[in-house]
Amino acid sequence: MPNKPINLKESLAKLNEIVGWFENQRELDVEVGLEKVKEGANLVKACKERLKEIENEFVEIKRDIEQETEEDSRGGDEEDLDSTA
Repeated sequence: MPNKPINLKESLAKLNEIVGWFENQRELDVEVGLEKVKEGANLVKACKERLKEIENEFVEIKRDIEQETEEDSRGGDEEDLDSTA
């Protein structure tokens, strides 16, 4: 499977489905329950990794903006200002 980022919204919906499955069981099938727990654990792990990736992207964007702002405040070339407009 390619390294396509997971969709957080879909993953959270799937986790909610798993929780709902457990809540609706009258007699729990331990084997099925174990598989659901494994699936949930994998989803949680993948979501945490994706959230870290997203956080890193935000940090990078913030750093770029701060760097551009700093360059502008030092009096960057007018040509540079015209090209960003």
